[in-house]
Amino acid sequence: MPRSDVLLVSLGGTAGLREADADLAGAMRRAGARVEQVTARPVREWRTFAAIELAWALSARRAAAAGIAAHRPRAVVYSTTTAALLAPAPGAIRFDAPAADNRPGRHGLWQRPVERRRFARAPLLVPCSAGALAVAPRPHADAVVVPIPVAISGPPTRPAERDIAAITYGANPAKKGLDRVLAAWRAARRGDETLVVAGLAGRDEPGVRYAGLLDREAYRALVRRARVFVTAPRREDYGAAQLEALADGCLLVTTATPGPYAALPLARALDARLVTGDLARALRVALDDPPAGYAERAAEALAPWRPEAVDRVVAQELMPRLAS
Repeated sequence: MPRSDVLLVSLGGTAGLREADADLAGAMRRAGARVEQVTARPVREWRTFAAIELAWALSARRAAAAGIAAHRPRAVVYSTTTAALLAPAPGAIRFDAPAADNRPGRHGLWQRPVERRRFARAPLLVPCSAGALAVAPRPHADAVVVPIPVAISGPPTRPAERDIAAITYGANPAKKGLDRVLAAWRAARRGDETLVVAGLAGRDEPGVRYAGLLDREAYRALVRRARVFVTAPRREDYGAAQLEALADGCLLVTTATPGPYAALPLARALDARLVTGDLARALRVALDDPPAGYAERAAEALAPWRPEAVDRVVAQELMPRLAS
């Protein structure tokens, strides 16, 4: 079996991670690399982040060791900090947020010191955003920022054709602040306006409809019908759902929240009135006084996230560094 150019070690713990890793592997292949991918086996859900991440790190170590033995890669990319913590061989580290930033106190008791050593010794860091790199522990390796690509999911929908007032993504409701979104919506809603909660089953109420778990095509079709995407995360490591909503023409109403949150600077630049702690007020602004040209300006701002732009970064910046 010929040697692979790159072995991508994927944690794959969520659908979002699996999709992001598939995007990265595809971009490297389009750049001409022979890419092999291995994925950590799922682990049981322990009671603490420290225990869960130890289990995932051990699973990723086993997957990486098997992949290295089978494919003899010239370079290894560990996708997520957790996948790299107990890595059997040096490699580049792909991450949306470091443990130094998103695992405070006892939640990162063992992860943070191990991460510092891994980041200092890695041949390359591959953060998903400049914000993630800014909070990475120092000293650290050189870095190439490679965003997770965001594409328009279908034909553009004009505002007059959007029959859903607002949509939110409710998976992991505590982290995404669904309670705060619902409270704001109950205060802000008028008439027959409806908020759709995607990614979560629940009991409908006046003005709130739960769409449950959806495949990506069905979910993005709902987003294209919505005027506003609203979210109030307690922490945001990236904000892929927000970027997708912007790509599909929604106005983004969000709180300013800790974390790298790649979508937050875009939201502020597009209309700072919609980035606030007063979600109910921001929702009424978005629904009653939407800024002219918002969707067009959002499309321009998302240029670095377009798949063809990410492919250029991978081909021109990432692959030469992995090969060196």
